[in-house]
Parts: sequence; C-alpha cells; structure tokens
Amino acid sequence: MRRPVARKLAVLAVSATVVSVGAAAPPSGATSAGPAVEKVPVAVGYGGAVASVDADASAVGIEILRKGGNAVDAAVATAAALGVTEPYSNGIGGGGYFVYYDAKSRTVQTIDGRETAPLTADSGLFLENGQPIAFADAVTSGLGVGTPGTPATWQAALDSWGSKGLGTLLKPAERLARDGFTVDDTFRAQTASNEARFRYFPDTAELFLPGGALPVVGSTFKNPDLARTYAELGRKGVGALYRGKLAKEIVDTVNEPPVDPASGYNARPGELSLRDLAAYRAKRQSPSKTSYRGLGVYSMAPSSSGGTTVGEALNILERTDLSKASDVQFLHRYIEASRIAFADRGRWVGDPAFEDVPTKELLSQSYADSRGCLIKDDAVLTSPVAPGDPRNPAACNTNGVAAPTTYEGENTTHLTVADKWGNVVSYTLTIEQTGGSGITVPGRGFLLNNELTDFSFAPASPAVHDPNLPGPGKRPRSSMSPTIVLDAHNKPVVALGSPGGASIITTVLQTLTSFLDRGVPLVDAIAAPRASQRNQTTTELEPALWTSELRTKLESIGHGFRLNPEIGAATGVQRLPNGKWLAAAETVRRGGGSAMVVRPAS
Repeated sequence: MRRPVARKLAVLAVSATVVSVGAAAPPSGATSAGPAVEKVPVAVGYGGAVASVDADASAVGIEILRKGGNAVDAAVATAAALGVTEPYSNGIGGGGYFVYYDAKSRTVQTIDGRETAPLTADSGLFLENGQPIAFADAVTSGLGVGTPGTPATWQAALDSWGSKGLGTLLKPAERLARDGFTVDDTFRAQTASNEARFRYFPDTAELFLPGGALPVVGSTFKNPDLARTYAELGRKGVGALYRGKLAKEIVDTVNEPPVDPASGYNARPGELSLRDLAAYRAKRQSPSKTSYRGLGVYSMAPSSSGGTTVGEALNILERTDLSKASDVQFLHRYIEASRIAFADRGRWVGDPAFEDVPTKELLSQSYADSRGCLIKDDAVLTSPVAPGDPRNPAACNTNGVAAPTTYEGENTTHLTVADKWGNVVSYTLTIEQTGGSGITVPGRGFLLNNELTDFSFAPASPAVHDPNLPGPGKRPRSSMSPTIVLDAHNKPVVALGSPGGASIITTVLQTLTSFLDRGVPLVDAIAAPRASQRNQTTTELEPALWTSELRTKLESIGHGFRLNPEIGAATGVQRLPNGKWLAAAETVRRGGGSAMVVRPAS
C-alpha cells in the first residue's frame, strides 16, 4: 500500500519546531580548553545544522558553516574533530562512507572510502593450519588492519564539492587536539573496556592511559601528536599519509606491531605495504536508491550492504500500512522484514569489484514482494532464513542454504550536516571495533583500524559461495547506512545514519519507519527503544522493550529475544519550511548526542 507522506511530514515539521528552539555553537575558538560545550539532542534554526555524538565536534562543524563553508566543508571538519574526541570510534586510521545531496542539481552522490585488504591477501588471510584464528586474536593485531580510507575520502569530497581547503578545515580539530577536551563518562568507560589490550602497546598506553591510569572524568585530555599529524596533513595534503614518511610509519607499525615484550602478547603481524597505500583510491559511485511511500531513499551501494538491505526491507514493508498498525504489528513486521533482508545480504552482497552483486534486483519491488509473502501475522520465521534469488524470484521460496550473519564491530560514529544553501551530508566513519586494533602509530596520535575482521574468516556456509571472503585489495562488506530521503521534487526530507555494526541497518530502518510511517518526531524516533533482528535465532531488544508488555505479546506469536543494553547512536537532520533545519541526536545513548544550528529559531 503506497501512502503519500507529505501531509504527515508537514505536521512533523510543525511539532518539531515546538519541541525546541535549538542550540548554536559557542563563539569560534571556544570549543577547546574552556568550559564544556553543552549537549542538547535537538536544535531548530537557520543557516545550517550539524548533529554528531559529540558537542565539541558539532561546534567545529557550526564554526565552519558560520565562516561561509558548505555542508561538505563542515562534514570534513566535524569528522576531523571526532577523530580527536571519539578516537576509539573513528579517525584517519579508518574508513567510511560519504553520502552527499547537491541542492543545485538536486542529486545524491556518494564516496566509498572503505578500507582495503593488502594486495597480497587471499581467502586464507585469517587461516592458520587451515583453521580460522580466534576472532580476538585477529582484532588486536596487524593482520586485521586495512589500508585507511578516511583521509582520501575527505580529499575526494572536497575536490568534488567543497569550498575550502583541507588545511583550513583541519585547523579547529588541530586546536582541539592540542588544547584538549573534557573527559566524560563515555570516554573513560570506553578506555576502561580497552585497558588490558591498550597496555600491550606502549605507545597506545602512553597516549590513552596518561600516567599509567585511566583518564579522570572532568580532566582535560590532550593529544599533541595528533595535532602535529593534522598540521602535517594540512600543509602537505592527504598524500602524506599514502606516500612518504607517514606511510612508511603506518606500514612498519602494521607489519611489526610495537608490542610490549613483557606483556607476552602475540600481536600477529600484518601484510600491508607502501604499494597498498599508494594504490588506495576513494571511489565516487552512484547511490543505492529505492522508492518508499512516494519518497526517494538514497544510501550506500556495495561495498556497503546498508543501502541494499535497508532498501529491500523498506520495499517489503511498502505493502503494509504501518501508520495504522498496532505497536505489536509494527514491530513484528519490521523484525520479519529485517530477518529476510539480512538473509539476502549474507548471500549476495560483497565488494562489487570482486563479486557479481545484483544490486538492482535486490532493490526491485517485485523481488521484495516475492520475499514479503513469507511474513505471516500470526507466526514467526525460523532463522536463519534461506536467501532468495533476486535474478529469478520465486514467491515465498524457502529453499536454499542460509548463511549466518557474521559479527561486525559496533563502535563507529555518524554525523549529519546541512547548510544554508540546502546541501546535505550523511557520513558514517569508523575504525571498526571500539579502539580499533588497539595499535597506535608511534608519535602520530591515532589508532589503526581492524576493519579486515569484517571479512568472513572462512565461508559462512560450505555449500554456498560467500561473497565476503578476503581478497587482494578487496573491501570488506559493511553495514554502514548513511541515508538521505528526498521528496517528489527531489528536495531533502530527512538524512540520518548510525553506528552499531550490523545493527546499523536495523537502527536506520526502525528510525525511518517510525518517522515516515508512524509520525514520530525525528528526535523521538532516534530515542525510541530499539529491536534488531539480523537473521539470527533471537532478536536483540534494548531494556525498555525487554521489560515491556510488547515483548510478551511478541513472544506469544513465536518471537525469541535477547537483551542488548544499547543499540546504535543515530543522528539526523530534517528540512523544515522557509530555510529552517532541525538537527537531532541521541538523548541518552553514548552519553547523549549533540545537535546544533547556526542561528536558533526564536
């Protein structure tokens, strides 16, 4: 059932304006070494908007917008600042996906800045004696480190759509790293969860365990090494990371992890080379696209599975009037659509440079209809569900071999930006696991990713081709789902995204359907308790759903659940009438996010 949503979105715009008059950034230069910037989860106003997990980073983005920068400029500056204040989630040692809406042409374009495997890698990258190594051993090693894509992504975005130079945009983050930021509970907790493995590496311990102890909440955390690295990239360009002295330092660190001999830890060496770094390119590519309730939903096409999996699930839900469904019916349908879409993701999606990915077919309504007929209102599908064949769809087919969903690190970050001209950026970036590989490049102030652990270590099912095995220069499959939704006139309605590993897909899907179908204001749709089903035997629930009557009612028709304390940490922006923007972030997750606008509405 296709239902127009324009009237509902107009109502949401009015109600959102009433929610908050918004928050602006402090004056330029006040983002470091001074009072902590206030965190608020929703802001409404003019001149542009920024939403991220961190107030200092959002303030940097607003600073760039105030100085005449556009959304791309602000996104790069915000990302660089997050590399300072959220170093366990992202940074120049990682990668990500950049989705951009150009107001002049009313088109969406994307950059794939995913990390790549070494050119010497093959399908046995994580095998020893024919068997997969322990996941924990791969996570904290040089073996899991891919060629970073974030710096190349920044330069590609600026070359294509930016208005300011990289050096100018790195200055606020450089200042923040040099002068410091205020340690909060989340930063201390994330450090504590990594303390044991950080101590394996003296350079990491020296940086993140100052004086040999956990950072104290309320203290000022400084990273002068990162400030110098940013200054160097600002002077020389990002090519300095892919060629020359810094490139050699990265390669040496990966191939001979600087582990403390006294720790006894076996930090497996990687296989990265100067050739790998020099050959890296961020890829400009077309977005994934699907139509939903008369709107255009744009996201990342493979190598990310985000766009195809969110899109397929939306197409499955298209035939249900979710606005009239009860809470139980809504959650049931959402969970089952997620289950089916993940079944197809596991079979068909990988790096399209290596795999024949049927992107168009996965996003077709006819294929979604052939899969959606599996959903019953009074019964639950048994996971793992077998994939369908999008090139030869058969209605309600349950034949085939299912592939389980592999684990992905959950501590990514997402930022969303809009400017006064109407341009929008939705950008998700990561170093994979919380703390990445745990390995800091000596004297450089940043952690290296462990992104290659997103590959399947061995075929997920011996009976079916696995599109996500390692290969030379291959990008591991991702779930990152930076998304921009356009109306019938190709103008932005909403943009959003989230961290959370494979649960990114379900977070974006649940937030979108809550906002578009259920009429929930954006900040409330982001804050709502989440469920995440990824073709597994049980569905994850956050505590508020775990203790609710909804859980009991869903269990009565066959659902099984397990508790997850926190799923995702989304941010978004919504276009309102007359040049106004609403920025929204988390209210509680990860200590709450930060929404800001250039000029708050009165």
